[in-house]
Amino acid sequence: MNQQKLQLPLQTMSLVVGFMVWVILSSLMPFIKDDIPLSADQIAWVAAVPVILGSIARVPLGYLTNRFGARIIFFICFLLLLFPVYFISIATSFTDLLIGGLFLGLGGAIFSVGVTSLPKYYEKKRHGFVNGVYGAGNIGTAITAFSAPVVANAFGWAVTVQFYLVVLVAFALLNFAFGDRKEQKVTTPLMEQIKSVYRNEKLWVLSLFYFITFGSFVAFTIYLPNFLVSHFELEKVDAGIRTAGFIALATIMRPLGGWMADKWNTFKILMFVFLGFTIAAILLAFSPKMGLYTAGCLTIAVCAGIGNGAIFKLVPMYFSKQAGIVNGIVSAMGGLGGFFPPLILTTLYSMTGHYAIGFMALSQIALVSFVIVVWMFYQERIQISNKIVEASVEAVLITDAKGKITLVNDSFTAITGYQPGEVIGQMPSILQSGVHDAGFYREMWDTIAKKGYWQGEIWNKRKDGEMFLESLTISAIKNDSGEIKYYTGMFSDITKTKKVAN
Repeated sequence: MNQQKLQLPLQTMSLVVGFMVWVILSSLMPFIKDDIPLSADQIAWVAAVPVILGSIARVPLGYLTNRFGARIIFFICFLLLLFPVYFISIATSFTDLLIGGLFLGLGGAIFSVGVTSLPKYYEKKRHGFVNGVYGAGNIGTAITAFSAPVVANAFGWAVTVQFYLVVLVAFALLNFAFGDRKEQKVTTPLMEQIKSVYRNEKLWVLSLFYFITFGSFVAFTIYLPNFLVSHFELEKVDAGIRTAGFIALATIMRPLGGWMADKWNTFKILMFVFLGFTIAAILLAFSPKMGLYTAGCLTIAVCAGIGNGAIFKLVPMYFSKQAGIVNGIVSAMGGLGGFFPPLILTTLYSMTGHYAIGFMALSQIALVSFVIVVWMFYQERIQISNKIVEASVEAVLITDAKGKITLVNDSFTAITGYQPGEVIGQMPSILQSGVHDAGFYREMWDTIAKKGYWQGEIWNKRKDGEMFLESLTISAIKNDSGEIKYYTGMFSDITKTKKVAN
Protein backbone atom coordinates (compact mmCIF):
# COMPACT_ATOMS: atom_id res chain seq x y z
CA MET A 1 0.00 0.00 0.00
CA ASN A 2 1.20 3.55 -0.78
CA GLN A 3 2.33 4.92 2.59
CA GLN A 4 1.54 8.50 1.61
CA LYS A 5 -2.12 7.67 0.92
CA LEU A 6 -2.25 5.86 4.25
CA GLN A 7 -1.20 8.88 6.32
CA LEU A 8 -4.57 10.70 6.40
CA PRO A 9 -6.57 7.74 7.80
CA LEU A 10 -3.70 6.62 10.07
CA GLN A 11 -3.11 10.05 11.57
CA THR A 12 -6.84 10.77 11.87
CA MET A 13 -7.37 7.52 13.80
CA SER A 14 -4.33 8.36 15.94
CA LEU A 15 -5.96 11.68 16.82
CA VAL A 16 -9.15 9.79 17.70
CA VAL A 17 -7.17 7.71 20.21
CA GLY A 18 -5.35 10.73 21.60
CA PHE A 19 -8.62 12.58 22.21
CA MET A 20 -10.22 9.46 23.69
CA VAL A 21 -7.50 9.43 26.33
CA TRP A 22 -7.49 13.21 26.79
CA VAL A 23 -11.05 13.34 28.23
CA ILE A 24 -11.03 10.23 30.41
CA LEU A 25 -11.26 12.23 33.63
CA SER A 26 -14.11 14.55 32.64
CA SER A 27 -16.13 11.67 31.15
CA LEU A 28 -15.72 9.47 34.22
CA MET A 29 -15.96 12.25 36.82
CA PRO A 30 -19.52 11.32 37.94
CA PHE A 31 -18.09 7.86 38.87
CA ILE A 32 -14.70 8.99 40.21
CA LYS A 33 -16.21 11.45 42.71
CA ASP A 34 -18.23 8.59 44.25
CA ASP A 35 -14.95 6.92 45.30
CA ILE A 36 -12.66 9.92 45.80
CA PRO A 37 -14.20 12.83 47.78
CA LEU A 38 -13.91 16.01 45.72
CA SER A 39 -15.30 19.51 46.16
CA ALA A 40 -16.87 21.40 43.23
CA ASP A 41 -13.68 23.42 42.75
CA GLN A 42 -11.53 20.27 42.84
CA ILE A 43 -13.76 18.59 40.24
CA ALA A 44 -13.36 21.60 37.96
CA TRP A 45 -9.57 21.50 38.34
CA VAL A 46 -9.27 17.74 37.74
CA ALA A 47 -11.46 17.97 34.63
CA ALA A 48 -9.61 21.01 33.28
CA VAL A 49 -5.96 20.24 34.11
CA PRO A 50 -5.36 17.87 31.13
CA VAL A 51 -5.96 20.89 28.90
CA ILE A 52 -2.82 22.64 30.25
CA LEU A 53 -0.22 20.27 28.78
CA GLY A 54 -2.61 19.47 25.95
CA SER A 55 -2.32 23.13 24.92
CA ILE A 56 1.25 24.14 25.78
CA ALA A 57 2.82 21.00 24.28
CA ARG A 58 1.21 21.63 20.90
CA VAL A 59 3.86 24.20 19.97
CA PRO A 60 6.92 21.96 20.49
CA LEU A 61 5.09 18.94 19.03
CA GLY A 62 4.36 20.90 15.84
CA TYR A 63 8.06 21.81 15.64
CA LEU A 64 9.22 18.24 16.41
CA THR A 65 6.88 16.86 13.76
CA ASN A 66 8.55 19.05 11.15
CA ARG A 67 11.95 17.94 12.48
CA PHE A 68 11.43 14.18 12.85
CA GLY A 69 8.14 13.32 11.14
CA ALA A 70 4.69 12.29 12.41
CA ARG A 71 5.59 8.59 12.61
CA ILE A 72 8.15 8.99 15.40
CA ILE A 73 6.19 11.65 17.31
CA PHE A 74 2.93 9.65 17.42
CA PHE A 75 4.85 6.52 18.44
CA ILE A 76 6.66 8.23 21.33
CA CYS A 77 3.55 10.12 22.52
CA PHE A 78 1.45 6.96 22.74
CA LEU A 79 4.17 5.17 24.72
CA LEU A 80 4.51 8.11 27.11
CA LEU A 81 0.73 8.21 27.67
CA LEU A 82 0.82 4.68 29.12
CA PHE A 83 2.26 6.02 32.40
CA PRO A 84 -0.35 8.70 33.31
CA VAL A 85 -3.23 6.45 32.19
CA TYR A 86 -2.13 3.63 34.49
CA PHE A 87 -1.39 6.10 37.32
CA ILE A 88 -4.94 7.49 37.10
CA SER A 89 -6.41 3.97 37.25
CA ILE A 90 -4.84 3.47 40.72
CA ALA A 91 -5.43 7.04 41.96
CA THR A 92 -6.83 7.46 45.47
CA SER A 93 -6.71 11.23 46.01
CA PHE A 94 -7.25 14.62 44.42
CA THR A 95 -3.47 15.05 44.10
CA ASP A 96 -3.13 11.74 42.23
CA LEU A 97 -5.83 12.78 39.77
CA LEU A 98 -4.24 16.19 39.30
CA ILE A 99 -0.77 14.79 38.55
CA GLY A 100 -2.07 12.06 36.24
CA GLY A 101 -4.42 14.50 34.51
CA LEU A 102 -1.63 16.97 33.80
CA PHE A 103 0.39 14.40 31.81
CA LEU A 104 -2.78 13.04 30.25
CA GLY A 105 -2.76 16.32 28.32
CA LEU A 106 -0.27 14.80 25.88
CA GLY A 107 -3.28 13.07 24.29
CA GLY A 108 -4.69 16.45 23.28
CA ALA A 109 -1.33 17.91 22.28
CA ILE A 110 -0.89 15.43 19.41
CA PHE A 111 -3.43 17.46 17.43
CA SER A 112 -0.58 19.64 16.13
CA VAL A 113 1.23 16.58 14.75
CA GLY A 114 -1.30 15.92 11.99
CA VAL A 115 -2.06 19.54 11.05
CA THR A 116 1.69 20.01 10.55
CA SER A 117 2.34 16.74 8.72
CA LEU A 118 -0.67 16.14 6.47
CA PRO A 119 -0.61 19.36 4.35
CA LYS A 120 2.75 18.16 2.99
CA TYR A 121 0.92 15.44 1.06
CA TYR A 122 -1.78 17.61 -0.60
CA GLU A 123 -2.02 20.67 -2.83
CA LYS A 124 -2.93 23.93 -1.10
CA LYS A 125 -6.50 24.14 -2.45
CA ARG A 126 -7.35 20.95 -0.50
CA HIS A 127 -5.77 21.93 2.82
CA GLY A 128 -9.06 23.10 4.34
CA PHE A 129 -10.79 19.79 3.66
CA VAL A 130 -7.78 17.65 4.65
CA ASN A 131 -7.32 19.47 7.97
CA GLY A 132 -11.07 19.23 8.48
CA VAL A 133 -11.02 15.45 8.01
CA TYR A 134 -8.05 15.12 10.35
CA GLY A 135 -9.69 17.43 12.89
CA ALA A 136 -12.73 15.15 12.85
CA GLY A 137 -10.51 12.89 14.93
CA ASN A 138 -11.83 14.80 17.92
CA ILE A 139 -14.73 12.36 17.66
CA GLY A 140 -12.51 10.46 20.11
CA THR A 141 -13.89 12.68 22.86
CA ALA A 142 -17.41 11.57 21.90
CA ILE A 143 -16.39 7.91 21.92
CA THR A 144 -15.07 8.24 25.46
CA ALA A 145 -17.97 10.43 26.63
CA PHE A 146 -20.45 7.84 25.32
CA SER A 147 -18.70 4.53 26.02
CA ALA A 148 -16.66 5.17 29.18
CA PRO A 149 -19.72 5.66 31.46
CA VAL A 150 -21.34 2.52 30.03
CA VAL A 151 -18.21 0.42 30.61
CA ALA A 152 -17.69 1.98 34.06
CA ASN A 153 -21.24 1.02 35.00
CA ALA A 154 -20.34 -2.61 34.33
CA PHE A 155 -16.67 -2.86 35.39
CA GLY A 156 -15.90 0.21 37.48
CA TRP A 157 -14.05 3.38 36.46
CA ALA A 158 -10.54 2.11 37.31
CA VAL A 159 -10.81 -0.94 35.01
CA THR A 160 -12.33 1.27 32.30
CA VAL A 161 -9.26 3.52 32.40
CA GLN A 162 -6.96 0.51 32.08
CA PHE A 163 -8.72 -0.59 28.88
CA TYR A 164 -7.14 2.46 27.22
CA LEU A 165 -3.66 0.98 27.76
CA VAL A 166 -4.38 -1.68 25.13
CA VAL A 167 -5.53 0.90 22.58
CA LEU A 168 -2.44 3.06 23.16
CA VAL A 169 -0.04 0.15 22.62
CA ALA A 170 -1.88 -0.88 19.45
CA PHE A 171 -1.65 2.57 17.87
CA ALA A 172 1.96 3.07 18.92
CA LEU A 173 2.80 -0.07 16.94
CA LEU A 174 0.60 0.92 13.97
CA ASN A 175 2.37 4.26 13.63
CA PHE A 176 5.78 2.66 13.95
CA ALA A 177 4.92 0.10 11.26
CA PHE A 178 2.93 2.22 8.77
CA GLY A 179 4.00 5.82 9.42
CA ASP A 180 5.84 7.55 6.57
CA ARG A 181 9.61 7.19 7.06
CA LYS A 182 10.28 9.57 4.14
CA GLU A 183 8.16 12.51 5.32
CA GLN A 184 9.59 15.90 4.32
CA LYS A 185 11.58 17.41 7.22
CA VAL A 186 12.10 21.04 8.24
CA THR A 187 15.22 21.82 10.31
CA THR A 188 14.80 25.55 11.07
CA PRO A 189 15.40 26.11 14.85
CA LEU A 190 12.28 26.55 16.98
CA MET A 191 13.09 30.03 18.30
CA GLU A 192 13.94 31.23 14.79
CA GLN A 193 10.51 30.08 13.60
CA ILE A 194 8.75 31.78 16.54
CA LYS A 195 10.64 35.05 15.96
CA SER A 196 9.58 35.00 12.31
CA VAL A 197 5.86 35.02 13.15
CA TYR A 198 5.16 36.36 16.65
CA ARG A 199 4.96 40.01 15.53
CA ASN A 200 2.40 39.22 12.84
CA GLU A 201 -1.00 40.39 14.13
CA LYS A 202 -2.77 37.76 12.02
CA LEU A 203 -1.22 35.02 14.17
CA TRP A 204 -2.91 36.41 17.28
CA VAL A 205 -6.20 37.09 15.51
CA LEU A 206 -6.35 33.46 14.33
CA SER A 207 -5.40 32.39 17.86
CA LEU A 208 -8.33 34.40 19.26
CA PHE A 209 -10.71 32.80 16.77
CA TYR A 210 -9.54 29.29 17.62
CA PHE A 211 -9.52 30.15 21.34
CA ILE A 212 -13.28 30.63 20.97
CA THR A 213 -14.19 27.82 18.55
CA PHE A 214 -12.00 24.95 19.76
CA GLY A 215 -11.92 26.30 23.30
CA SER A 216 -15.73 26.13 23.42
CA PHE A 217 -15.66 22.59 22.07
CA VAL A 218 -13.21 21.45 24.77
CA ALA A 219 -14.86 23.47 27.54
CA PHE A 220 -18.33 22.07 26.86
CA THR A 221 -16.89 18.55 26.59
CA ILE A 222 -15.39 18.99 30.08
CA TYR A 223 -18.26 20.97 31.57
CA LEU A 224 -21.36 19.10 30.34
CA PRO A 225 -21.10 15.60 31.94
CA ASN A 226 -20.96 16.79 35.54
CA PHE A 227 -23.21 19.82 34.91
CA LEU A 228 -26.03 17.77 33.40
CA VAL A 229 -25.94 15.41 36.39
CA SER A 230 -25.80 18.13 39.07
CA HIS A 231 -28.02 20.81 37.45
CA PHE A 232 -30.63 18.80 35.52
CA GLU A 233 -30.33 15.66 37.71
CA LEU A 234 -29.81 13.35 34.73
CA GLU A 235 -28.46 9.83 35.08
CA LYS A 236 -24.69 9.53 34.55
CA VAL A 237 -25.02 7.45 31.38
CA ASP A 238 -27.70 9.81 30.00
CA ALA A 239 -25.41 12.80 30.63
CA GLY A 240 -22.60 10.95 28.85
CA ILE A 241 -24.80 10.23 25.83
CA ARG A 242 -25.92 13.86 25.55
CA THR A 243 -22.32 15.07 25.82
CA ALA A 244 -21.35 12.56 23.14
CA GLY A 245 -24.10 13.99 20.92
CA PHE A 246 -22.64 17.49 21.34
CA ILE A 247 -19.17 16.22 20.46
CA ALA A 248 -20.39 14.16 17.51
CA LEU A 249 -22.23 17.12 15.97
CA ALA A 250 -19.21 19.42 16.36
CA THR A 251 -16.98 16.72 14.87
CA ILE A 252 -19.19 16.17 11.84
CA MET A 253 -19.29 19.91 11.23
CA ARG A 254 -15.49 20.24 11.27
CA PRO A 255 -14.69 18.66 7.86
CA LEU A 256 -17.77 20.44 6.51
CA GLY A 257 -16.26 23.73 7.71
CA GLY A 258 -12.97 22.88 5.98
CA TRP A 259 -14.78 22.00 2.75
CA MET A 260 -16.82 25.21 2.90
CA ALA A 261 -13.62 27.23 3.41
CA ASP A 262 -12.11 25.59 0.31
CA LYS A 263 -15.23 26.39 -1.71
CA TRP A 264 -16.25 29.87 -0.46
CA ASN A 265 -14.70 32.89 1.23
CA THR A 266 -13.50 31.81 4.69
CA PHE A 267 -14.27 35.19 6.27
CA LYS A 268 -17.93 35.02 5.27
CA ILE A 269 -18.18 31.60 6.89
CA LEU A 270 -16.59 32.89 10.11
CA MET A 271 -19.05 35.81 10.19
CA PHE A 272 -21.93 33.32 10.51
CA VAL A 273 -19.92 31.24 13.01
CA PHE A 274 -19.33 34.07 15.48
CA LEU A 275 -22.82 35.49 15.02
CA GLY A 276 -24.16 32.04 15.93
CA PHE A 277 -21.88 31.92 18.99
CA THR A 278 -23.15 35.31 20.13
CA ILE A 279 -26.83 34.34 19.90
CA ALA A 280 -26.38 30.89 21.48
CA ALA A 281 -24.31 32.21 24.40
CA ILE A 282 -26.94 34.86 25.17
CA LEU A 283 -29.59 32.13 25.18
CA LEU A 284 -27.55 29.95 27.59
CA ALA A 285 -26.96 32.94 29.88
CA PHE A 286 -30.64 32.97 30.81
CA SER A 287 -30.43 29.40 32.23
CA PRO A 288 -33.30 28.01 30.15
CA LYS A 289 -35.11 24.73 30.57
CA MET A 290 -33.69 21.56 29.04
CA GLY A 291 -35.22 22.14 25.57
CA LEU A 292 -33.79 25.62 25.02
CA TYR A 293 -30.55 24.67 26.78
CA THR A 294 -30.14 21.80 24.31
CA ALA A 295 -30.80 24.14 21.38
CA GLY A 296 -28.15 26.57 22.66
CA CYS A 297 -25.58 23.81 23.16
CA LEU A 298 -26.21 22.30 19.72
CA THR A 299 -25.85 25.74 18.10
CA ILE A 300 -22.50 26.09 19.86
CA ALA A 301 -21.54 22.62 18.55
CA VAL A 302 -22.40 23.52 14.93
CA CYS A 303 -20.57 26.87 15.09
CA ALA A 304 -17.54 25.40 16.88
CA GLY A 305 -17.23 22.55 14.37
CA ILE A 306 -17.52 24.75 11.26
CA GLY A 307 -15.22 27.36 12.80
CA ASN A 308 -12.57 24.78 13.75
CA GLY A 309 -12.47 23.52 10.17
CA ALA A 310 -12.47 26.94 8.53
CA ILE A 311 -9.79 28.59 10.67
CA PHE A 312 -7.08 26.12 9.66
CA LYS A 313 -7.71 27.03 6.03
CA LEU A 314 -6.37 30.52 6.85
CA VAL A 315 -3.09 29.33 8.43
CA PRO A 316 -1.36 28.17 5.21
CA MET A 317 -2.89 31.15 3.40
CA TYR A 318 -1.08 33.64 5.64
CA PHE A 319 1.87 31.50 6.80
CA SER A 320 2.79 29.14 3.98
CA LYS A 321 6.45 28.96 5.08
CA GLN A 322 5.84 28.78 8.85
CA ALA A 323 2.69 26.62 8.90
CA GLY A 324 4.15 24.13 11.41
CA ILE A 325 4.92 26.58 14.20
CA VAL A 326 1.79 28.66 13.54
CA ASN A 327 -0.41 25.55 13.63
CA GLY A 328 1.16 24.74 17.01
CA ILE A 329 0.60 28.23 18.46
CA VAL A 330 -2.97 28.57 17.16
CA SER A 331 -3.96 25.08 18.32
CA ALA A 332 -2.30 25.73 21.71
CA MET A 333 -4.44 28.83 22.16
CA GLY A 334 -7.50 26.78 21.25
CA GLY A 335 -6.62 24.27 23.95
CA LEU A 336 -6.16 27.01 26.54
CA GLY A 337 -9.60 28.26 25.49
CA GLY A 338 -10.91 24.99 26.89
CA PHE A 339 -8.99 25.26 30.17
CA PHE A 340 -10.15 28.57 31.60
CA PRO A 341 -13.95 28.63 30.94
CA PRO A 342 -14.88 25.61 33.13
CA LEU A 343 -12.88 27.06 36.03
CA ILE A 344 -14.36 30.53 35.53
CA LEU A 345 -17.90 29.12 35.27
CA THR A 346 -17.43 27.12 38.48
CA THR A 347 -16.06 30.15 40.34
CA LEU A 348 -18.87 32.39 39.10
CA TYR A 349 -21.47 29.81 40.07
CA SER A 350 -20.08 29.53 43.61
CA MET A 351 -20.16 33.35 43.89
CA THR A 352 -23.48 34.14 42.22
CA GLY A 353 -25.44 30.88 42.05
CA HIS A 354 -25.73 30.96 38.23
CA TYR A 355 -23.62 30.90 35.04
CA ALA A 356 -25.10 33.96 33.31
CA ILE A 357 -22.02 36.20 33.57
CA GLY A 358 -19.76 33.54 32.04
CA PHE A 359 -22.02 32.92 29.04
CA MET A 360 -22.57 36.65 28.51
CA ALA A 361 -18.78 37.08 28.45
CA LEU A 362 -18.60 34.40 25.72
CA SER A 363 -21.26 36.24 23.71
CA GLN A 364 -19.33 39.52 23.92
CA ILE A 365 -16.00 37.96 22.92
CA ALA A 366 -17.74 36.23 20.00
CA LEU A 367 -19.30 39.54 18.96
CA VAL A 368 -15.87 41.21 19.01
CA SER A 369 -14.54 38.38 16.86
CA PHE A 370 -17.41 38.91 14.43
CA VAL A 371 -16.40 42.57 14.07
CA ILE A 372 -12.75 41.59 13.53
CA VAL A 373 -13.74 39.09 10.82
CA VAL A 374 -15.77 41.76 9.00
CA TRP A 375 -12.76 44.10 9.18
CA MET A 376 -10.40 41.37 7.85
CA PHE A 377 -12.83 40.61 5.01
CA TYR A 378 -12.78 44.19 3.76
CA GLN A 379 -9.04 44.52 4.40
CA GLU A 380 -8.48 41.48 2.18
CA ARG A 381 -10.52 43.08 -0.61
CA ILE A 382 -8.51 46.29 -0.33
CA GLN A 383 -5.23 44.35 -0.38
CA ILE A 384 -6.33 42.43 -3.48
CA SER A 385 -7.22 45.72 -5.20
CA ASN A 386 -3.82 47.16 -4.29
CA LYS A 387 -2.04 44.08 -5.60
CA ILE A 388 -3.92 44.34 -8.89
CA VAL A 389 -2.81 47.97 -9.18
CA GLU A 390 0.79 47.09 -8.27
CA ALA A 391 0.92 44.22 -10.75
CA SER A 392 -0.52 46.24 -13.64
CA VAL A 393 1.82 46.63 -16.65
CA GLU A 394 0.29 50.04 -17.32
CA ALA A 395 1.07 53.00 -15.09
CA VAL A 396 -1.70 53.64 -12.55
CA LEU A 397 -2.41 56.90 -10.71
CA ILE A 398 -5.28 57.26 -8.23
CA THR A 399 -6.50 60.59 -6.80
CA ASP A 400 -9.16 61.53 -4.27
CA ALA A 401 -12.25 63.53 -5.27
CA LYS A 402 -10.28 66.80 -4.99
CA GLY A 403 -7.61 65.56 -7.36
CA LYS A 404 -4.79 64.89 -4.87
CA ILE A 405 -2.72 61.78 -5.70
CA THR A 406 -3.22 58.95 -3.18
CA LEU A 407 -1.60 55.96 -4.92
CA VAL A 408 0.76 55.16 -7.80
CA ASN A 409 2.28 51.86 -8.90
CA ASP A 410 5.76 50.75 -9.96
CA SER A 411 4.97 51.25 -13.66
CA PHE A 412 4.16 54.89 -12.92
CA THR A 413 7.62 55.33 -11.40
CA ALA A 414 9.28 53.53 -14.33
CA ILE A 415 7.64 55.86 -16.90
CA THR A 416 7.73 59.20 -15.09
CA GLY A 417 10.80 58.82 -12.86
CA TYR A 418 8.85 60.00 -9.79
CA GLN A 419 8.96 57.90 -6.61
CA PRO A 420 5.63 57.48 -4.74
CA GLY A 421 6.75 59.77 -1.90
CA GLU A 422 7.42 62.57 -4.37
CA VAL A 423 3.92 62.65 -5.86
CA ILE A 424 1.49 61.37 -3.20
CA GLY A 425 -0.39 64.41 -1.91
CA GLN A 426 0.45 66.38 -5.08
CA MET A 427 -1.85 67.23 -8.00
CA PRO A 428 -1.45 65.39 -11.35
CA SER A 429 -0.51 68.76 -12.85
CA ILE A 430 3.02 67.96 -11.66
CA LEU A 431 3.27 65.99 -14.92
CA GLN A 432 1.94 68.72 -17.25
CA SER A 433 4.16 69.42 -20.25
CA GLY A 434 2.77 72.83 -21.26
CA VAL A 435 1.92 71.53 -24.73
CA HIS A 436 -1.85 71.63 -24.19
CA ASP A 437 -3.84 74.78 -23.43
CA ALA A 438 -6.52 75.30 -20.78
CA GLY A 439 -9.30 74.52 -23.28
CA PHE A 440 -7.90 71.00 -23.79
CA TYR A 441 -8.09 70.20 -20.06
CA ARG A 442 -11.52 71.87 -19.68
CA GLU A 443 -12.89 69.69 -22.48
CA MET A 444 -11.31 66.60 -20.87
CA TRP A 445 -13.01 67.21 -17.51
CA ASP A 446 -16.34 68.07 -19.17
CA THR A 447 -16.24 64.68 -20.88
CA ILE A 448 -15.47 62.92 -17.57
CA ALA A 449 -18.39 64.74 -15.93
CA LYS A 450 -20.80 63.64 -18.69
CA LYS A 451 -19.58 60.12 -19.50
CA GLY A 452 -17.67 59.15 -16.37
CA TYR A 453 -14.41 58.65 -18.29
CA TRP A 454 -12.02 60.20 -20.84
CA GLN A 455 -9.72 58.36 -23.22
CA GLY A 456 -7.10 59.83 -25.51
CA GLU A 457 -3.47 60.83 -26.08
CA ILE A 458 -1.68 63.52 -24.08
CA TRP A 459 1.82 64.95 -23.79
CA ASN A 460 3.27 64.90 -20.27
CA LYS A 461 6.68 65.53 -18.73
CA ARG A 462 8.97 63.16 -16.80
CA LYS A 463 10.86 64.12 -13.64
CA ASP A 464 14.00 64.80 -15.70
CA GLY A 465 12.09 67.24 -17.93
CA GLU A 466 11.83 64.96 -20.96
CA MET A 467 8.41 65.06 -22.63
CA PHE A 468 6.61 61.85 -23.60
CA LEU A 469 3.35 60.94 -25.31
CA GLU A 470 1.01 58.72 -23.37
CA SER A 471 -2.21 56.86 -24.09
CA LEU A 472 -4.37 57.80 -21.11
CA THR A 473 -7.72 56.65 -19.68
CA ILE A 474 -9.23 58.61 -16.77
CA SER A 475 -12.24 57.12 -14.93
CA ALA A 476 -14.42 58.52 -12.15
CA ILE A 477 -15.07 56.06 -9.28
CA LYS A 478 -18.41 56.61 -7.52
CA ASN A 479 -19.87 55.24 -4.29
CA ASP A 480 -23.35 53.70 -3.95
CA SER A 481 -24.85 57.19 -3.60
CA GLY A 482 -23.42 58.28 -6.94
CA GLU A 483 -20.82 60.60 -5.39
CA ILE A 484 -17.36 60.66 -6.98
CA LYS A 485 -14.81 59.42 -4.44
CA TYR A 486 -11.76 58.74 -6.61
CA TYR A 487 -10.32 59.23 -10.07
CA THR A 488 -8.08 56.63 -11.66
CA GLY A 489 -5.67 57.28 -14.49
CA MET A 490 -4.12 54.41 -16.46
CA PHE A 491 -1.53 55.20 -19.10
CA SER A 492 1.30 53.79 -21.17
CA ASP A 493 4.23 55.49 -22.91
CA ILE A 494 3.59 55.44 -26.69
CA THR A 495 6.33 57.93 -27.73
CA LYS A 496 8.47 55.34 -29.50
CA THR A 497 5.45 53.69 -31.10
CA LYS A 498 4.35 57.00 -32.61
CA LYS A 499 7.85 57.77 -33.92
CA VAL A 500 8.03 54.39 -35.67
CA ALA A 501 4.55 54.91 -37.17
CA ASN A 502 5.54 58.32 -38.49
